[in-house]
Amino acid sequence: MGLNIWMLLVLVSGGATSSEPGTFAVDYERNCFSKNGSCFQYVSGSIHYFRVPPIYWQDRLQKMYMAGLNAIQMYVAWNFHELTPGVFDFSGWRDVDQFLHLAQDTGLLVILRPGPYICAEWDLGGLPAWLLQNSSISLRSSDPGYLAAVDRWFEVLLPRIKPFLYHNGGPIISVQVENEYGSYYTCDYDYLRHLQHLVHTHLGEQVLLFTTDGNRLHELRCGTMQGMYATVDFGTGEDITASFEVQRQFEPSGPLVNSELYVGWLDYWGVEHSVVPVGNVTRSLHQLLELGASVNMYMFEGGTNFGYWNGADYNSKYRPITTSYDYDAPLSEAGDPREKLHALRSVIAQFREVPVGPMPPPTTKFAYGQVTLTKAGPLLDFLSDLSPEGATNSTYPLTFEEMHQYFGLMLYRTVMLGGAETPTPLGSPHNVVHDRAYVLVNGVYQGVLERDTVLRINITGRAGDSLDLLLENCGRINFGSCMADHKGLVGNLSLGTTDLRDWRIFPLAIDRLVASGWPHPVSGEPVSGPSPEPNPPPPGPTFYSGTFSSPEPLDTFIWLQGWIKGQVWMNGFNLGRYWPARGPQQTLYVPRSVLTADRPNVVTVLELEQAPAVPTAQLVDHVIITAQI
Repeated sequence: MGLNIWMLLVLVSGGATSSEPGTFAVDYERNCFSKNGSCFQYVSGSIHYFRVPPIYWQDRLQKMYMAGLNAIQMYVAWNFHELTPGVFDFSGWRDVDQFLHLAQDTGLLVILRPGPYICAEWDLGGLPAWLLQNSSISLRSSDPGYLAAVDRWFEVLLPRIKPFLYHNGGPIISVQVENEYGSYYTCDYDYLRHLQHLVHTHLGEQVLLFTTDGNRLHELRCGTMQGMYATVDFGTGEDITASFEVQRQFEPSGPLVNSELYVGWLDYWGVEHSVVPVGNVTRSLHQLLELGASVNMYMFEGGTNFGYWNGADYNSKYRPITTSYDYDAPLSEAGDPREKLHALRSVIAQFREVPVGPMPPPTTKFAYGQVTLTKAGPLLDFLSDLSPEGATNSTYPLTFEEMHQYFGLMLYRTVMLGGAETPTPLGSPHNVVHDRAYVLVNGVYQGVLERDTVLRINITGRAGDSLDLLLENCGRINFGSCMADHKGLVGNLSLGTTDLRDWRIFPLAIDRLVASGWPHPVSGEPVSGPSPEPNPPPPGPTFYSGTFSSPEPLDTFIWLQGWIKGQVWMNGFNLGRYWPARGPQQTLYVPRSVLTADRPNVVTVLELEQAPAVPTAQLVDHVIITAQI
């Protein structure tokens, strides 16, 4: 169905929200939200604009509207807009204004969650990594340095948001302050008061502020504050009555609200794909709506952690999150309606009128077939191109943050002062590798050091040999007490009994170089059935590239079967991390917006460990994300 025809149906059915000013507040007498004087129950779903290509914003919002939702919940990711201190970007993919306009035009109200901390399984919970340049900073607290950065950000963001408030004729009915703050160790009420005052200063006193915390008493004790309506979040397996009893201890009257009903769950590398059964989700939603509660389903559309944006958790060990943020949501990573969506729509229809008409169909997928990838060369061969400004010399290692490189990879180089003719342990008992280090001696690959997992490996070499460690930042911790997650070598290493010193540290501008068209592909069209080489290529970080044609660009998935771990780009756009050797994710989503019809598409792969004997990629028309671990 064409966009114009669909929008006409929305208008005819009364879906588009009014641009006239209205009122939205908590009605403590009738235990509900009051919208223009009438009790109102929202049925909402979460979507993250920063995980969905802009070309598909309207498509996803249409599907959410047709599923019966009357609202969406959205975060604003601070680090997505202020990559460099004081430089703000609201263009293109970062055009929050456009996303809000589309939501309103589609007929959806908006529950806004501007943070500054958002969690979201996003790098550092949405906080900019440059905050960590101050090694003593206390995040999410009244720390003066932190508050100064927050003030500067909100002074830019909130005035942009103000015209979209419901009482100004926009779609935003409520604004969350912070996020699940009761789960954080600082418990700083002065910080919450500062944020509350800051939001009121820029948005006015009329805006409805709220907080969200887990369904445990101790979480709400530190996460709530007078003047901000306290809500809870919990999953399908939780006791709904007990959860709302906790909310009632902080809000004796007013609406019952589950701000995050978990209708799916995230995936970690090395753990089986998460699935929440449809029956569990529909049963919980029915019970919540029957109680008259307002509910937001997290996530309704998960999307993708393109580039390096994935976060990580720390539960006894570091656990990075996959590139796919599919979340087993009602809309798949690629925006396709699942059985779960249709089942939820049926539940919603029992409580409120749902839009009449067909659900927008899944986007068309296409299998472009096999792409032969040609070896461009080892990463070390291109060091002068990747690090044109050269190395920084330091007696001891410097972190990514100290080097002002916040994502990707950096190279640490030193000279072996003593020989290691027999296998000699390299590493540290203090877990100083954040997060993976690919080790080479005179360019010969030795193995991997990995945070919390592989703290030492044996290497061989001679005095005077060059020792290189390519450090990979696998995503910053986004939740819990370990969020000051510095990357790189965060302490010193030893070789045998000798402490290593005098490092040359190379920041690597890989994305900038690949976006410029480097390395130039050797061939044009895919080659079918290449002959295997007699031996696998040498291990170690190596670039490959190849091309294929897409006369009609359509969504597809790239499958690097037989590869180990690395990063892949399409026409210079960073699709994210692949790690099929660990799983569960096998394919990476390729939206049609990154393909081109008028020239060959360029696939660039940086394999960090070992490419297969026949280096090829497959472009398939379906996702593979359930491989056994």
